[in-house]
Amino acid sequence: MQRNILRAANFQFLQRRFFKKYHVRVRFAPSPTGHLHLGGLRTALYNYLFARNNNGTFILRIEDTDQTRIVPGAVEKLQDDLLWAGIIPDEDPTRGGPTGPYVQSSRLELYKEQVLKLLNNESAYYCFCTETRLNLLRKEAIKCGQIPKYDNRCRHFSKEEAKEMLKKNSSYCIRFKLSSTPKPFYDMVYGEVLHDISKTEGDPVIIKSDGYPTYHFANVVDDHFMEISHVLRGVEWQISTPKHIMLYNAFGWDPPKYGHLPLILNADGSKLSKRQGDIKIESFREQGIFPLALLNYVISAGGGFHKEQQNQNLYSYQELIKKFDINKLKVNSGKLMPEKLLEFNKLEMINLVRNEKNHKFLTERIKRLVLKAFSERKNDGSLQLDDHHIISTLKWSQNRISTLNDLVTEELAFLWIIPNIASVPNIQTECSNTIKLLNAELVEIDASNYKTDWMISYLREFAEKNKIPFAALMKILRSILSGLKVGPPVAEMMEILGKDRTLLRLQRCVS
Repeated sequence: MQRNILRAANFQFLQRRFFKKYHVRVRFAPSPTGHLHLGGLRTALYNYLFARNNNGTFILRIEDTDQTRIVPGAVEKLQDDLLWAGIIPDEDPTRGGPTGPYVQSSRLELYKEQVLKLLNNESAYYCFCTETRLNLLRKEAIKCGQIPKYDNRCRHFSKEEAKEMLKKNSSYCIRFKLSSTPKPFYDMVYGEVLHDISKTEGDPVIIKSDGYPTYHFANVVDDHFMEISHVLRGVEWQISTPKHIMLYNAFGWDPPKYGHLPLILNADGSKLSKRQGDIKIESFREQGIFPLALLNYVISAGGGFHKEQQNQNLYSYQELIKKFDINKLKVNSGKLMPEKLLEFNKLEMINLVRNEKNHKFLTERIKRLVLKAFSERKNDGSLQLDDHHIISTLKWSQNRISTLNDLVTEELAFLWIIPNIASVPNIQTECSNTIKLLNAELVEIDASNYKTDWMISYLREFAEKNKIPFAALMKILRSILSGLKVGPPVAEMMEILGKDRTLLRLQRCVS
């Protein structure tokens, strides 16, 4: 169902991705070092919306140059999470595209070619400093109360000295020469920004001793050759932007436009951490959160939209694209409000139930949840999972629950499990006769009267008329209808089950 909802919104973009050069080209470029989390999803979403809003192209690129941190299966899981969320790239490692490959470890020859240009125009140089020397520099700086940074020693080697070291097969990396004259750049979110990075770091490594590029170098080269027009990323990367612009200038390339997204914070004001299990997209999926609810939750903390959404319905995918405005992004960090997530999820559930086209998707999902939650009942014939019952239950529950997972708690097990007659306490003859009489009366009552308020009054009158203690009647009805000693009120159970299922359970007991 999720894929069907998105297919129409994405079709025109997917159809034309190889045939038209878009002015706007943006990318989401995660490292395969773990799960996709809320911060990453926010970055992907805003890039996706910016591309769609501007009739542009959204690219997924995998930045795996740090081979030591790669987690097996992370790429596939990340792509699956994006697809689940409805953030569908136009170009990616699976789909391909005109500027691929889209995995950095498959682009090593390109980086080797490009770094030679910087060596030749003397914007970069070979560095032969050992790890031992670099560690000593760090320790000495800390001892003196200074910021640890490389002292640019090898920058001053002559070409002849560098050649001699290379002839000796000395281990080396390649560093880029930072400019000591800082220049401001324009940030689409924060306006004019100035960072003098030469005060906090020495010349950065751009090619490591293992031949792999560092993030900064590969990032710039790939953005250029993939014709990225705008870079939207987290504000934590803002301090690296002057370095990236310097690299562009050294190559003689035009840099893209940069915009940095403010931090998302936990409700208590603390920073999100990858170590938090509850911010993984997988965690939200397991909780029963719907994709559109999660996307609305993310934008509620980051801005990018007019305030008209407050206390109204969810933005649909089409509305998210149409209403996104990068000029509305907040510059201050935004706090997540978990209670909003459940409100959004309830709204999405109501929207889905309202449209009959979604019923097949919903019934299949409920069946999977019930079979998983009550797996021991899978083959004993006690599970009630017909489509009509599932949809009726959803309609009853949609204003009472926040996620579909709420429907498979022990308290609501009676919704799906027909109680075993053997579990009902022995019924005395007179009580058995009373249930038969009740069953006969309920058969004649219109299904529209199976509502909690009406039913509770009716049951009180029935108990009084037949001279049965009301509490005793409720106890035996609870056992017959649910097999539970505690749970929702009996009258409410009867409303949930409806006329047919209520009578079915009574008749099984007294037949």
